[in-house]
Amino acid sequence: MTKTAVIALGGNAFTLPGQSGASEEMLCQARVMAESVNEVIEAGWRVVLVHGNGPQVGNLALQQESTALVPAQPLAILGAMTQGQLGSLIALSIDQLRGPGSAASVVTHVTVDPADPAFLSPTKPIGPFFEREQAERLAAERRWVVRPDSGRGYRRVVASPEPTGIVEIGAIRALVDAGFLVIAAGGGGIPLGADSVGLPGSGNGAQPMEDLHTRPSPFADAVIDKDRAARLLATMIGAQALLLVTAVDQVMLDFGTPRQRGLASITADEAARYLSEGQFPPGSMGPKVEAALTFLAGGGKLAIITSPGLLAATLAGSDPGCGTRIEPSLSRALLGP
Repeated sequence: MTKTAVIALGGNAFTLPGQSGASEEMLCQARVMAESVNEVIEAGWRVVLVHGNGPQVGNLALQQESTALVPAQPLAILGAMTQGQLGSLIALSIDQLRGPGSAASVVTHVTVDPADPAFLSPTKPIGPFFEREQAERLAAERRWVVRPDSGRGYRRVVASPEPTGIVEIGAIRALVDAGFLVIAAGGGGIPLGADSVGLPGSGNGAQPMEDLHTRPSPFADAVIDKDRAARLLATMIGAQALLLVTAVDQVMLDFGTPRQRGLASITADEAARYLSEGQFPPGSMGPKVEAALTFLAGGGKLAIITSPGLLAATLAGSDPGCGTRIEPSLSRALLGP
């Protein structure tokens, strides 16, 4: 049976610290990432790739504020723009290794629950920094929530709700089954209110044409965490492995202390215990471990957290000095799929 892996790459993988985000820089980084992903494909895995978009959306948001000659676009549209931008760079880089048309990029819409508590407490900073006076003016004019950020100024913050569904999941499955490397749910997906699209169970099908101009926007003013979106996608397509790419080779215990040590292979129960003990902070490794645990609880067989160059080796499990492998606990494994 052909195995499927979902790989989640951060947006920082394409715009490194100190880089401006020029297209040449991003294409160079996309080629580096494509080499690592190709090693996974060569090992016999089908691959779906999810990418972050933080730096790229930030640059677009800055462009939005730099001119009044064109109308500003909503956050969801900026996300769609970066899906096309990074999807193109990744697809072309994969095609250079595997032949034209080997990769397909899918502009992906992801649903969220409008009643998600995250909408009541926005925490995800996006876009440029502002002086306090400008930030307060923009907050009043555009109904933004703004907060100070690390002493560097004020930034807009938005909700980061849990993803509940993927509109294009049928197309993604078909492309994976046809043997394409699929790039999907970029930036966590374009967020839509679950009741704004005609998905099964939404209670909202096609509407008459005369309602088009009065129909409210389907977009949710939010950013979906790309690791959560990757986890949901992996579960929905029945992937065996979820690979979460980060800047470090292994997940660490007691990070930043003299007792710091890496984790090569742990069970879901062990990972959950370390998480509850505060070993993985919310602002760094916590969301990745949470995504891994949710994936395994939903029937996944293996979750990996490691750096780009160690993806294939960690997936093979042949070298304990590679990344971190998280596997179902014995009690879960005995239950079967």
